[in-house]
Amino acid sequence: MSKKILFLTGDAVEVLEVYYPYYRVLEEGYEAVIASPKQKTLYTVVHDFIDGWDTYTEKPAHQLQSHISFVDVDPEDYAAVIIPGGRAPEYIRSDAELPRILKHFIDADKPIGAICHGPQVFLSLQDKSYFQGKTLTAYNACRLEVEQLGANYADETLHVDGKLVSGHAWPDLPGFMREFLKLVREDSRASEEENNEAYSV
Repeated sequence: MSKKILFLTGDAVEVLEVYYPYYRVLEEGYEAVIASPKQKTLYTVVHDFIDGWDTYTEKPAHQLQSHISFVDVDPEDYAAVIIPGGRAPEYIRSDAELPRILKHFIDADKPIGAICHGPQVFLSLQDKSYFQGKTLTAYNACRLEVEQLGANYADETLHVDGKLVSGHAWPDLPGFMREFLKLVREDSRASEEENNEAYSV
């Protein structure tokens, strides 16, 4: 089984939602590969909440180097995928290469983690049947988009449905990564057992 985990993101990704999972993946011994529409230095942002505001604020944050462009991604090389939030999902979903990448992880039943605005990218898929009967969560402003997928919107801030892990926002990252990495480890163990059985025969 691959020891690489793919990140799908771009400019204006929420800084915590990309850096926290990135370092957790590295800590677990996996190679973390950041893919964006074009390989470049990405500009992350801080989304925060202020009393009296009905929505979040946005400020510039750290720069982040992407490793590969979407067109060069071979999704078969990766064990799982993470889709951070921020404003990146609203524009990377229009990239022509994105549906090809997402479809692989869905069809291969590999772990998929999407947090905050991350589920917006699923609207790039023409076939929404995968989400029929599924339940996922997202930032509350994305509820209508989750429902447009044909999925049920979970009010809780963390939800696991099969191989799909979804979270509401960056405060939910500890649980989000715990559940995501649990699925990755389970897949890895299952793959090792299959290989051992094949070798013993």
